[in-house]
Amino acid sequence: MENQEYSVGLDIGTTKIVAIVGRRNAHGKIEVLGVGKAKSLGVHKGIVNNISQTINSIKAAVSEAQSSAGVPIRKVTVGIAGKHIRSLQHSDYIMREHPDKFITDDDIEALKDQVKKLVMLPGEEIIHVLPQEYKVDSEGEIQEPVGMHGKRLEANFHVVVGQMGSIRNIARCVREAGLEMEALTLEPLASSEAVLTKEEKEAGVAIVDIGGGTTDIAIFKDNIIRHTCVIPYGGGIITEDIKEGCSIIEKHAEQLKVKFGSAVPELEKDSTYVTIPGLHGRPDKEISLKTLAQIINARVEEILEMVNTELKAYGAFEQKKKLIAGIVLTGGGSNLKHLRQLANYTTGFDSRIGFANEYIANDKNQYLKGPEFATSIGLLMESLKIRDKKLNIVEEPVQEKTQPEAVTAQAPAEEAQPVQQPNIGPVHEQKPEEQQENKKAARLTFGQSLMEKVKKFFEEVE
Repeated sequence: MENQEYSVGLDIGTTKIVAIVGRRNAHGKIEVLGVGKAKSLGVHKGIVNNISQTINSIKAAVSEAQSSAGVPIRKVTVGIAGKHIRSLQHSDYIMREHPDKFITDDDIEALKDQVKKLVMLPGEEIIHVLPQEYKVDSEGEIQEPVGMHGKRLEANFHVVVGQMGSIRNIARCVREAGLEMEALTLEPLASSEAVLTKEEKEAGVAIVDIGGGTTDIAIFKDNIIRHTCVIPYGGGIITEDIKEGCSIIEKHAEQLKVKFGSAVPELEKDSTYVTIPGLHGRPDKEISLKTLAQIINARVEEILEMVNTELKAYGAFEQKKKLIAGIVLTGGGSNLKHLRQLANYTTGFDSRIGFANEYIANDKNQYLKGPEFATSIGLLMESLKIRDKKLNIVEEPVQEKTQPEAVTAQAPAEEAQPVQQPNIGPVHEQKPEEQQENKKAARLTFGQSLMEKVKKFFEEVE
């Protein structure tokens, strides 16, 4: 199998590192070829804090993915998150040299490149430049300007910025794990690709991806990305609270949270207890599920209040910016029991759990159904998009070469030299009589040249 036939998404999370290998089938759905998963060592709150441990974790996940897929992995699309991520709005424009020609993708890229030259704070780097709405010659609210005519091309951009050091650390870990980083994508954008529908993005929706170390937010309205941010708290801090509050080890705290945890204490009975084995001969410990829910509730409410603050910062409670589709909760933290009800109550928006297997064609055993795979599947989808775009770019020039007019137009008559003739005309060398004939034909009108061709045809038939 050729490397171009498949793509790879690599999610470097705080609790786990996941590599997913897949390709697009004939129906446009994703066929997963292999999945690799490893415990994430060396990442804290989305930021690499131990290079060698992170490299080993990446190698373990990629090795497992290679074994299950049966293909070599070279290029990967990687996700980035962390509290260092911030976003800003920016407007910019370019004046086109040839307004008589229609706007192309190259003009859009030129405008994006101009935005990428923005001066950021010391140590910061631009990760994404996302166009929102375009304006052509003062005509606004244009979603797709390609094909239009105009002199001034302007756009509003959503610019995502991150710390240069954190980006370099991720790049180094990927490189030293023997891989090439195809692209770096903001994790909430990747998750949104996997779990949001076009209708939700049109109506207005906020995706809240609760991971192990961070909670990532992306807000869409009118199919346009409006706001992104990363909150430096996730499921890991809830486990930490349980560990401290119940005086137990982290392993038992995580198991308690996953198996018995609830975000709403009122829905738990006072009389229900769970027994935790004691350490090294110490007596077992009994923990009330209501007490457990109270510990979880305190931290989850804090995270949801931070989500609310971000929704207010965007203006989600204003009539024009209202999120009709509400909130989509995803990520491993969204598996917490009764979280949806608490989110509805805290934010005032209707919410649902976002499952990532909607675009997967061959997930018969529902392994990838869990919301914890939303980011990695989204990264795979992003990688497939990049691959499709590259294939189109490669094919386009080949198509142009098959058109003799396009080739001829690039060779002005005054610059033509004898050695270049085979590229712009017939292969055989022209005699003086033929050259004279060609000059004469060039001076003929369209009608005259047509008559000449008809006349020559009948002469040959005779």
